[in-house]
Amino acid sequence: MSLKLDTLAYTNQLRGLPPEHKLIFALITLVISLATHPLVQILMALWMGIWTVIYAKIPAQIYLRLLIFASLFWLTSLPALIINIVAIADFPKIQPDLWYGLNLGAYYIYLSHHGTIQALSIFTRAFAAISCLYFLMLTVPFTEILQTLRRWHCPVLLTDLLLIMYRFIFILLQVAAELWTAQNARIGYRNWQTSMKSLAILVGQLLQRTLQQYSQFSLGLETRGFTGEFRVWHSRNYYPSPRYIIEALCGCVVLIGLEIWCNARIFT
Repeated sequence: MSLKLDTLAYTNQLRGLPPEHKLIFALITLVISLATHPLVQILMALWMGIWTVIYAKIPAQIYLRLLIFASLFWLTSLPALIINIVAIADFPKIQPDLWYGLNLGAYYIYLSHHGTIQALSIFTRAFAAISCLYFLMLTVPFTEILQTLRRWHCPVLLTDLLLIMYRFIFILLQVAAELWTAQNARIGYRNWQTSMKSLAILVGQLLQRTLQQYSQFSLGLETRGFTGEFRVWHSRNYYPSPRYIIEALCGCVVLIGLEIWCNARIFT
């Protein structure tokens, strides 16, 4: 999947736009997503989906799979947000917040109305923010993001660390795939017990192999005369699109205006 996403970043239909424009657009929409109400956040997620799927021509199936994968993290946080447990003696205090509950001996477990609203609010905010980040990830190659950050005078140490982390994601995935294939060929996942044992071996070997890869990577840099800064080649054949610039500005203005209208309705 990661290799596929990297390929899409180099072949999407918005590839010719300046990376600075797409990075600024993603950052502005991200700020709007984090600071607005759920209605605006839902519209933001739909709008970024249009940019990603229709304008950039990213396959809708891949985009939806990414959104579903990110939503799984929200689902894991649901129990902590909406399920509460109180003593039976405190039952009258939770009546305004009670949605549905059950008696469990001396305790009462219930679904919180306030927690449900909070969970939905977190979901819309996270969904909108993830849509903005996916737009950036699927339309701008990582090396161009680093080059843009350097032109914005971002510390070289930070960009180099980001580049090394990005490189080792692929190394980690490759090593994990090779180990899993070798174990699966030896029927290492035929039942629950062997699966847990194989998984423990895979994690241990993964750490060892990753450290070996890191050592080889460091030696390779030294033999090539590494001076403390990575140099990445990139082309500058970019063509700004007035249509996309105007559409992005108008869309952001409309969303901000809608947020102001929502605030006015709340306080009146």
